[in-house]
Amino acid sequence: MAISKQYLKSKPVCKVTFTVPAEDAKEVTVVGCFNEWDAKANPLKKLKNGTFKGAVSLDADNSYEFRYLVDGTFANESEADDQVWNDFAAAENSVLKL
Repeated sequence: MAISKQYLKSKPVCKVTFTVPAEDAKEVTVVGCFNEWDAKANPLKKLKNGTFKGAVSLDADNSYEFRYLVDGTFANESEADDQVWNDFAAAENSVLKL
């Protein structure tokens, strides 16, 4: 899994690209506080090499909790800026710091 960040010069926004290798998966989405944990808001597109990829533009100077939803199962990002415990989910969430 991977995250890349591209800060825009014209606005205080960061384009975050999520890449998830999941050859056998049918559907991968990214859910987090930036989309109210909506599994339909940010689906990632499956590429020919079996990797899922997608981008989200987020306000800079914030941090965001998120997770991947791979065929209905939550997964964290190993390259996230941090991991934080979430009592509601009773699990750790990945954290983006922009």
